[in-house]
Amino acid sequence: MRLCGSRNNKKQPGKVTTAYLGLGSNLGDREANINWALVELVRTAGCSLIKVSSLYETKPVGITEQPDFYNVAVAIQTDLAPKELLRRLKEVERKVGREKTFKWGPRVIDIDILLYDEMSVTEDNLEIPHPEMQHRAFVLAPLSEIAPSAKHSATGRTVRQMSEEIGSEGVSKLSR
Repeated sequence: MRLCGSRNNKKQPGKVTTAYLGLGSNLGDREANINWALVELVRTAGCSLIKVSSLYETKPVGITEQPDFYNVAVAIQTDLAPKELLRRLKEVERKVGREKTFKWGPRVIDIDILLYDEMSVTEDNLEIPHPEMQHRAFVLAPLSEIAPSAKHSATGRTVRQMSEEIGSEGVSKLSR
């Protein structure tokens, strides 16, 4: 595992860290799926929810012949290292009903680690910051609402800057 960050290049055991997650659902009761996942984040993953964005409805990316998504971004506090956090998030996805499908396919729930403090992480199944976040309005619109000043550790740009650059086409805010 390679960890490199602008402030700390290693996760200190027991240190509480702020991380930002993106959640999406386009199958079943999308809002209920996201709410269930938020409950499980606290129960299963041991995370403390700090902020939750409004609910957004977004067009699918990649494979467009599928239902629209509901998306939110959340700020959490965790003492888990990035790899352990990812493992717990996969457990939450399974509890909410996610089944293995194909890339960019429909899903009951999807939870991605977008940012983890100011760290950069590159591993087999984990890349932080999320490698596509700066290109995805469905990620940046809700994330900009809760963390406009958070910085992408690789580019140094804020979430607000990235969001303003790509715009919000295909993204509709539903509720606060």
